[in-house]
Amino acid sequence: MSDVFSPLAGFTGTARLFPLPNLVFFPHVLQPLHIFEPRYRQLTADALDGDRLMALVLPRPGWEKDYTGAPPVYSVATLGAIVADQKLDNGRYNILLRGLSRIHLLGEIPHSKLYRKAKAELLVEDPITSTTRERRLRKQLVSVAPALFSNKGAVMEQFRKLLESELPLGALCDLIAFALPLDVEFKQRLLEELDVATRTAALLDHLAGMAKAPEAAELPFPPEFSVN
Repeated sequence: MSDVFSPLAGFTGTARLFPLPNLVFFPHVLQPLHIFEPRYRQLTADALDGDRLMALVLPRPGWEKDYTGAPPVYSVATLGAIVADQKLDNGRYNILLRGLSRIHLLGEIPHSKLYRKAKAELLVEDPITSTTRERRLRKQLVSVAPALFSNKGAVMEQFRKLLESELPLGALCDLIAFALPLDVEFKQRLLEELDVATRTAALLDHLAGMAKAPEAAELPFPPEFSVN
């Protein structure tokens, strides 16, 4: 039975698109955004008046040539819900977006608004069926990931508790991938990978390479505030 109180209960299969260069959004994470472009101010206003949903999607390489238009985007994005909002006197917004679900964009919808819309379907993860394998992958993440973040006292303590929590492995993998300043193309590949075991193994291989690199340095946590 579907949960009528879930933010996804209002999803009709149409997604408002927010192409955002250099940021791959994942389910389960929180992302603050400062909205200032007219098209995305309109998008935000419509979302707040409706289901409060929007999809952050990564533009494909070469987006700089047509940023003000409609550059090609990847077909897998993340649908998010606005969980906090502030409208400023100049018409801009500060919002906090929570990732809800991976979505597959099926095709854009012509309409009269400044922003883009697309037909979309929700994507579902393929969970790990082996408890032993899941425990092993989780143990590896808990062992490797903290060493790559700079130690910030209470913040790092919260991160360590998150790693050791009962959070599903797929969600844990998404949170780590989002927080680390990895190459956006690699993050996009992780976003597109629905098999949790394959996604986690790919992330672990990448983290192991980072840890062994001579120039490896501790990375900031949490990630920085983003603007459009």
